[in-house]
Amino acid sequence: MATTDGSLLSAEMNNEDALYEQLLLQAAKEMQYQLPTAPESKQIRPQPGFCVKTKTKNSGKVFINVCKSDQIPPPPDLSEESLVALLESDDPSGYRIPMSLGEPHAEIDNSGSGCTAYDIVINSKFYHKIQNNKLFMEFFLTIGFEGLENKYNLELSREWRMLKNRKFLGSITEQNIRTKSKPVIQELESSALNPGSCSNPLISEVERSTCVEPEYTIVAEPADEHPSFLVAEISLPKVDSARSLLLDLGEDRIVLWARPDLYHLDIYIPYNIVQEECGSQFNRKTRVLTITMPVQPA
Repeated sequence: MATTDGSLLSAEMNNEDALYEQLLLQAAKEMQYQLPTAPESKQIRPQPGFCVKTKTKNSGKVFINVCKSDQIPPPPDLSEESLVALLESDDPSGYRIPMSLGEPHAEIDNSGSGCTAYDIVINSKFYHKIQNNKLFMEFFLTIGFEGLENKYNLELSREWRMLKNRKFLGSITEQNIRTKSKPVIQELESSALNPGSCSNPLISEVERSTCVEPEYTIVAEPADEHPSFLVAEISLPKVDSARSLLLDLGEDRIVLWARPDLYHLDIYIPYNIVQEECGSQFNRKTRVLTITMPVQPA
């Protein structure tokens, strides 16, 4: 069962804990300065694909532009039979589709009324796959809708209609995607402070549905105002080594996999973090993964 530390709800940290977290943050920043200077992200200009019309729960019109780019990695190859089996399993979230969710932009529809549009960019080959397979199309749109809802606090209707004569509403804009991949977790034999750096690994296979969500806490510092950083501590009692862990930090999301099929955590956090300055460590003695996440200014 997951618990959120009370400091996110205005609880107080004692001085010792605050010092500990500050040391973690400093160590993470120092580690970051030693990393190679390869770019953390790059801009892509997606190609138009198709446009879907739906609405919010309060009847506001929403258009979703589904775009394509070779710069977005493809999801693992999956047959229609495997997708059916996955959807019938206890945890269909095991299959992940890499996508870039753009910022909302105000537009005018054909009737002259105001509306909101969002851009979702997926891999070009996967785009052609969903175009030719109704089941994959439904599955992708379900995940895309959920992604927009979680990121922008929306409630979208699942009744949608694809526009026949329009590939895109508004103007195509460039999007930033992360490009850097490096070791995720620094493994510790003791409680020494030496966090590693964060990265964006891709899940390379469809995980089985036997994973459980680990217990975790999230601490904000300072607790009584917009925090400077967050620290997540995730208890992984069945994990022996950091080599079995895959960690992905989004701008406001933590995704963790512990193989083989031990744990799966996928949560959204209430602040946007500075991904390139994050640090993580796995303590083999306590079997706790600690993630230090600087928060973007308010």
